[in-house]
Amino acid sequence: MLESQTHLPVGAVSFKHISPNSLMESAVSDDVLSPGEDGICLGNRFTEGGLKALLEEASNSFQIAGMYEAMNDVYKVLIPICEANRDFRKLGQIHGKLQEAFNRIAQLHVKRVFGTYFRVGFYGSKFGDLDQQEFIYKEPTLTKLPEIFSRLQNFYADRFGPDVVQIIKDSNAVDVKTLDPDKTYIQITYVEPYFETYELRYRETYFERNFNIKRFIFATPFTKSGKAHGELHEQCKRKTILTTANHFPYVKTRIQVVSREQIVLEPIEVAIEDIQKKTAELAAATAQEPADQKILQMVLQGTTIPTKQQNKLRLCFKDFSKKCHDALKKNRNLILSDQKDYQKELERNYARFTERLAPLITISPSQAQGVVAANNNGLHNSKLTPLRW
Repeated sequence: MLESQTHLPVGAVSFKHISPNSLMESAVSDDVLSPGEDGICLGNRFTEGGLKALLEEASNSFQIAGMYEAMNDVYKVLIPICEANRDFRKLGQIHGKLQEAFNRIAQLHVKRVFGTYFRVGFYGSKFGDLDQQEFIYKEPTLTKLPEIFSRLQNFYADRFGPDVVQIIKDSNAVDVKTLDPDKTYIQITYVEPYFETYELRYRETYFERNFNIKRFIFATPFTKSGKAHGELHEQCKRKTILTTANHFPYVKTRIQVVSREQIVLEPIEVAIEDIQKKTAELAAATAQEPADQKILQMVLQGTTIPTKQQNKLRLCFKDFSKKCHDALKKNRNLILSDQKDYQKELERNYARFTERLAPLITISPSQAQGVVAANNNGLHNSKLTPLRW
């Protein structure tokens, strides 16, 4: 039986750095209680030797999964036990495994993928308690949408019949009133781990952003007219953030979603986010050591050659600036003498605005060639010239 000793973990709190789930699920089960004893667990597992064996097993599992950083937290619990027992042979083995683990972290850097996540929603009375519930599924590395589509469809088709199960492949909100009550519906959406800005400050590494996670995000493009896609000035985006009951990795491969929130981005916010994403991709590709030429060139190719949408954005900026100029000119002819200072301030702000905007809407010769190439591949404009003031 485990007794309270300084070299032993004090309880679930000692494992919180390995998994926050330990605090949420720390409880004594009735089936391991001895008659007449309250809260004391008996059995081979509930001894110091049993604890050591479990910690070794956990470390080995993390090693197999490529989660080398977690091995360090496990051994932080095991090392004091071995030190108290003067088990120097085991200590030597532990530090050897830690050296190997740290070397693997340095070698692999970002070349690890710890799982792929999907949001799965169930709709239909035939599902019983699952009806209108949603879960986050953790799938093997690089699982594609068609793979999980096929697996879930086949699983529930065997249960309800192939003509009953329908897969919803978009990420729009489901109106249950429009669904056939005799059928079952499964909506599957790819999601990514989500973090607030402050969280990213202490989740710096790729591992830290893929371990002990419970918030996920997916984006749905839409326009206020009802279409999914539209012109640049119409294109909005709805970002949905889901929170699960427990953290991944977990003993189960799916965890229920317990809350959701939505953020709507207006067209200018969508454009800003796209630029920030490209900037982050460039920064990551540039900072990667050793450098990966293929990734660097791929990011550059998708950034330095203007796309059809980028050229549209440039034209929108130019048109916006021209309309501002026209409005200021008209306002100058309408104002009274007591508003002349106000007009001058507007014109000074406009001058600063156009000065800052000029580099963004001026196309270099190399970029102009890219625009012409894009034009030949489907742009409707028959004549494109560099945009200059």
